[in-house]
Amino acid sequence: MLNPQVLIVDDSKTIRTVISSELKKHSIDVTEAVNGLEGLNLAREQHYDLVITDIIMPCMDGYQLCTEIKKNPKTQSTPVIILSSNDEDEQIEKGFEVGAAAYVTKNKARKDLIPYIKDILNRSKILRDKIVLVVDDSRYIINVVESGLSSAGFKVITARNGAEAFEIACEIAPHLILSDINMPEMDGIRLCEKVQNHPGLSHIPFVIMSSGTDRRTMRELLHKGAAAFLVKPFNIDQLVITAEKLLSDHFQMVLQQRELFKKERTLLMGSITSLVQALEARDSYTRGHSDTVSKISVNIAKKLSLNEFDCERIAFAARLHDLGKIGIRDDILLKKSALTEYEFSKIKEHPVLGADILNPIPSMEDIIPAVLHHHEKMNGKGYPHGLFGNEIPLWARIISIADVYDALTTDRPYKKAFTHQDTMQFIAEKSQDELCPECAKAFQEVMLEDNSHLS
Repeated sequence: MLNPQVLIVDDSKTIRTVISSELKKHSIDVTEAVNGLEGLNLAREQHYDLVITDIIMPCMDGYQLCTEIKKNPKTQSTPVIILSSNDEDEQIEKGFEVGAAAYVTKNKARKDLIPYIKDILNRSKILRDKIVLVVDDSRYIINVVESGLSSAGFKVITARNGAEAFEIACEIAPHLILSDINMPEMDGIRLCEKVQNHPGLSHIPFVIMSSGTDRRTMRELLHKGAAAFLVKPFNIDQLVITAEKLLSDHFQMVLQQRELFKKERTLLMGSITSLVQALEARDSYTRGHSDTVSKISVNIAKKLSLNEFDCERIAFAARLHDLGKIGIRDDILLKKSALTEYEFSKIKEHPVLGADILNPIPSMEDIIPAVLHHHEKMNGKGYPHGLFGNEIPLWARIISIADVYDALTTDRPYKKAFTHQDTMQFIAEKSQDELCPECAKAFQEVMLEDNSHLS
């Protein structure tokens, strides 16, 4: 591996010699220039990992040198340290304004210079050849972000919407994706989801930038795997620091651990799903019940204009709504005659048992209320907690109607199936006091759509 290449620009031979000697102890190759103009020509002729420059020099000063380096697309990613005896705040501020990565005063150089050099070289190593995909439908935002990231050493490619970005990502697998939320064709939420669900892309850190500060949106995106959230307008330095942090070795290690967690969670979800299948296999009458309830629930949710994230979580909650029945004895659960009061009290425990099974799993937090409360009634006479009206979570109210429909329209040991028409009439009547009227209305509309709800 090649040693880092550093260019020292200073009209003092003593300063150049001292710095050069120190850097060579750290296996850093050094080139020297006696003024800014010579330094600029060298920087244009070959690549340097870092330029260290004095300010006051003949032909061209350090500020102008830094400005010229940052102006040229071929050299703009080269970090510059200004090393000067001038410690006035105005001069230091000017150094950062022209694009310097650090400003070190000569009286502190013995203590500060080498740590700064090592830190900047390490960051440059992380950023070298790293590709950032910037996704935004605003040409202005794209230009600003692209310029800032390119100056910091990133290779930048751009896309105008999520659909275009996903195609690009599948082709080149960028190291980082930076995306707006509101875009045509495919928004940032959907893009984040598709990236996280793609086996070849799910490891890529995904940063959302948005002018909104909606906490729910942020929570959804973090749930979907977003690594960070930037609120517009943001400082380009803030963006660069975020990108550097996300691509650091430490974050890569965290990311690998997160990937391992996701795999473990997938296995866990598979195990829970297998439990549901095992539960339904105990009783041929209820086989496929959870899948049917899930399909109907999603269609009700869509009719209520719930977003895609909610629909997905409702689908999952509906599949697990009867999970707690795994803890009910067969002689009660599969009884072919009417249940006694005691036996029915045991059946009524299944929502709590299901919630208890899911409770230790952090990723299940949002679906537990739907599992726990899908047998509550609008008049407060349901179970397990006797919730009244809108105290019942919406997801639970949706699943309740889908559950009732499938239960009534299938044969059970203790009853024959109702006809579709009779079941619809039953649900309409119960929407007056037990079932959610709004959800029942949406359900009625779903059922009028040529059976597409079961496709």
